[in-house]
Amino acid sequence: MLTQGLDHVAVITNDSDRLQAFYIEMFGATVEFDGEEFPGGPRMTVINVGPATELNVFEIDGNNQADHQTPMFGRGRLDHIGLHAASLEDFGEIRSRLTAAGATDGTVTDFGRKLSLFFRDPDRMECEVLVTNPEPGQVPIGSASHLYT
Repeated sequence: MLTQGLDHVAVITNDSDRLQAFYIEMFGATVEFDGEEFPGGPRMTVINVGPATELNVFEIDGNNQADHQTPMFGRGRLDHIGLHAASLEDFGEIRSRLTAAGATDGTVTDFGRKLSLFFRDPDRMECEVLVTNPEPGQVPIGSASHLYT
């Protein structure tokens, strides 16, 4: 198996502060990041809910999807899932397979402590695979690059 499970689940909220407080109070979660996803982008909060698992929470002006999250099975699709590659070598293998299948252009983004590769599954849902960055800080956080080959 080339993955170790889920890295994160991305969700949309109308109130990031409320959601952070809930997960901190209920589960002892920690907030790793709270700010613009990219300059001028939506507010993104990374809430650590396990040693290698996050909630990536997006608060987007004018987006009311969080108002439509009930009842069960009427919630719509998730924004995206992030899979955690078991190793840098496995990340490379996954990247090769996804690129060959036409599911990604192969661009790897350096998010500091993680490298990220976005792809689309057969249902066209955007997904992501991530791996621990062996050299964090070599590229500005959030910048796309082809440094990983």
